[in-house]
Amino acid sequence: MDVMEKLEILTASAKYDVACTSSGSDRKGQAGALGNTSAMGICHSFAADGRCISLLKVLMTNGCVYDCAYCINRKSNPIRRAAFTPEEIADITMQFYRRNYIEGLFLSSGIMRNPDYTTEQLISALELLRNVYHFNGYIHVKAIPGADDTLLSRLGLLADRMSVNIELPSQESLGRLAPDKSKVSILKPMGLITNRIKENRSDIVRYNHAPRFAPAGQSTQMIVGATPDTDYQILNLTEGLYHKYALKRVFFSAYTPVVEDSLLPALDTKPPLLREHRLYQADWLLRFYGFKANELLDEAVPNFNPLLDPKCSWAVNHREQFPVEINRAPYEMLLRVPGIGVRSAQRIVKARRAGSLDFHALKKLGVVLKRAQFFITCKDKPLEGLKVSEHTLLRSLMSGEQLALQQPQVEQLTLFDDFNLSALPAADGWDLLKKGAKA
Repeated sequence: MDVMEKLEILTASAKYDVACTSSGSDRKGQAGALGNTSAMGICHSFAADGRCISLLKVLMTNGCVYDCAYCINRKSNPIRRAAFTPEEIADITMQFYRRNYIEGLFLSSGIMRNPDYTTEQLISALELLRNVYHFNGYIHVKAIPGADDTLLSRLGLLADRMSVNIELPSQESLGRLAPDKSKVSILKPMGLITNRIKENRSDIVRYNHAPRFAPAGQSTQMIVGATPDTDYQILNLTEGLYHKYALKRVFFSAYTPVVEDSLLPALDTKPPLLREHRLYQADWLLRFYGFKANELLDEAVPNFNPLLDPKCSWAVNHREQFPVEINRAPYEMLLRVPGIGVRSAQRIVKARRAGSLDFHALKKLGVVLKRAQFFITCKDKPLEGLKVSEHTLLRSLMSGEQLALQQPQVEQLTLFDDFNLSALPAADGWDLLKKGAKA
């Protein structure tokens, strides 16, 4: 099998791993070295500054000694197998970089023989890139759970970012679908990486030229929809990972059925893309908006509303905290108003130092009044002419796509009906909608 055939097989096998993101690493070009990294970001689609950039996203091998039910590369799945040598990985990366096909490398692997041997192969490939080819560009590598701590430490000194995929959010799910893995084997390397990053920061303060350990931090991935785990379980785990392991990102991957198994959804099951989207929205609220997981969901309502984004759903269920007076509300409360984002909240705080704001000024500051108007006042007055009913509130908070899905298909003269309300989960907040909210 030639190198191009291997490349075709191993890039296809790597496409289900979504934990591939902005680098967060900033390393300038050096004399005698090739490439650099930019803090603006490296990913396989678009960078934080809007640039479209690409990584070589590939597996060292798709052969694996594990038999995880959800994985296309499981040992019992009859697919074409291939494996790169460290020399081939390094050579392909350099050839693609010189041709300007890529700006970095995302390298993962199935488990060859055992975790230690697999990690040694990854180290060999990265050492060739860094020390022989003097490649100074971005490298994201997947740490192998179960590998020796010393090997993981060596790997982190060669990569910009490391990640350990949790895959499934509970030990019960791991036991059913990935019997070769355990919660301990996954969290142990995650803790090691966190500690080494902290130690490395103090080393850099003391020694100017100390080697950097995974300067872009670490991330992880969870599969959504392969098991009965609820959004509440997933979000609580996500919050815990951010707090305990200081992760840069937690990624969610809607499960795409690729193998037939009685423990998994049928092959004709569509990936839960909307659920994945809601989890990403909630993740954003945890990281930038000051929300806690138990504010967004609880055991009584363990899954997100498909019709409303998590922030709007929270606001409707907590109408007692609204309306918010724009000219007096603290920054933390502004962030909780639907239609007001981080940047617009910062602009409001800055602008109101010069004088009182009205609705016209808010629109100029980037506030989405279509949503925010139901939850705010300006100078203690609501928007002139605003009439709030159960239909207008839902119509404004739901996206256009969701409205289209919920419209009746046969009654052309009816713009809205009670189906919109009946599709929403019963909760105290929704009772306010049925009674009609006061403007």
